[in-house]
Amino acid sequence: MSKKLEMSRVCQITGKKAIVGNHVSHSNIKSKRRFNPNLHNKKFFVPELGGWVLLKVSAKGIRNINKKGAWNAIIDANKKGILK
Repeated sequence: MSKKLEMSRVCQITGKKAIVGNHVSHSNIKSKRRFNPNLHNKKFFVPELGGWVLLKVSAKGIRNINKKGAWNAIIDANKKGILK
């Protein structure tokens, strides 16, 4: 009876997480569903640390890292309280 532990589906850079919405059928019947973010496990090289960092990031988070650089994106996420 071992429980499988899963990590939460939250981007470590942008803080995006799953939101709840409705499936709406052709006959307009609504039932609950989840919209999960587009997450990827990616390794980024951080020259300031001299090594690789594994992050769970969304597609928008990857674009953010490409724009700012991995170290600056991690610092900003830490300041916002997203990455701890």
